[in-house]
Amino acid sequence: MTTDGWPDAPEPLPFPVVDNHCHLDHPVRGGVVIPVEEAIARAAAVNVTRIVQVGCDLESSRWAVETASAHPSVVAAVALHPNDTPALGADGTLDEALAEIERLAQHPRVRAVGETGLDYFRTGPEGREAQHHSFRAHIQMAHRHDRTLVIHDRDAHDDVLRLLDEEGVPERTVLHCFSGDAVFARECLERGAYLSFAGTVTFKNAEPLREALAVTPLDRILVETDAPFLTPTPHRGKPNASFLVPLTVRFIADFRGETVEDLCQAIDRTTDQAFGGSWDRSA
Repeated sequence: MTTDGWPDAPEPLPFPVVDNHCHLDHPVRGGVVIPVEEAIARAAAVNVTRIVQVGCDLESSRWAVETASAHPSVVAAVALHPNDTPALGADGTLDEALAEIERLAQHPRVRAVGETGLDYFRTGPEGREAQHHSFRAHIQMAHRHDRTLVIHDRDAHDDVLRLLDEEGVPERTVLHCFSGDAVFARECLERGAYLSFAGTVTFKNAEPLREALAVTPLDRILVETDAPFLTPTPHRGKPNASFLVPLTVRFIADFRGETVEDLCQAIDRTTDQAFGGSWDRSA
């Protein structure tokens, strides 16, 4: 561990890759946040040269747009997280908040609408109507404004697919922190989705997730941190950051029997496809 409490940086990757899902604004235990400039520089030092900063509510979505506007290597995703929508529905402000997300989604530094979706783990049946309403609205936004749809799916596979089918799957759809097995992976892939793998794929108890990874074509694989959460082995339980992406990339390469360089190049190309084109790599 470094003296500032973060894990040591791994060996740099041989080719640039993108952390396609990160929360640079989210504090870890003790309220600590890596300053944005430092987080970007640490990531770039290990060849993680671009970041998608993801909003989960109005405040963090606005912050994502501001941060992407200030840093060429960062683009933004904006949305209301499914776990936040029931409270908004209860006080009657959900549609008002969705309208603000739609306004933000039209900003030129925004590439995606997300993370939206369904979460039946932290929200019970009483919150599902609001989650469904919000998810449908985000799908429609992605269609209207040609934005990538970034999906949060926890314990809700069947309904995620059902609502996608009913609203129409956007041309570019990403299953963030993919959490399903090989069967669910095939269902998502049949709908043209990209599957994004986080540090969870390195966990000992993640065999079904690795089975999903095994059936995913190379040109449908993305990599993410979901930082500061889901830190890959061997630092599980410690704070996560974009500079730890190489640990997940090397694990995936070894598991799939591919060279690290080939996997990096594929991830870089695929991320551009999934998020509507390339953007600046400067740090």
